[in-house]
Amino acid sequence: MFKVTPNPPETPNVSPDESLDSKKLHEAAHRALDHYLPPPPLDKPCASNDRPPPIFTIAPDINPEALLAHTYETFCSASTLTLDLSDDLEGKHRNLALAIYSLMELGLLLVEKMMDREHSVRV
Repeated sequence: MFKVTPNPPETPNVSPDESLDSKKLHEAAHRALDHYLPPPPLDKPCASNDRPPPIFTIAPDINPEALLAHTYETFCSASTLTLDLSDDLEGKHRNLALAIYSLMELGLLLVEKMMDREHSVRV
């Protein structure tokens, strides 16, 4: 059987992008970027020291002794969790967890000293 067209068919050596208008593509790209990544609002300039609004707040009338006690318990819990985690790690990650544990222990010592000086906690 005789084929009428060559195998593969001959095509002109033309890029598929040549038929598209680059100006229209550029405008479409800008519209897409403006839609998905809008610029920040101009009415409030972004400052590097802006903090996000807090999710948790501390009651303004809370007892300072209660704050110290809660801080102490939080440090104790975090230190214990980090020390337990370091048992399951090896090498660099274990050293990092133990360094974090050491920093938490230093924080715990500072809170203990403050509790001793300022507010004697009775058990």
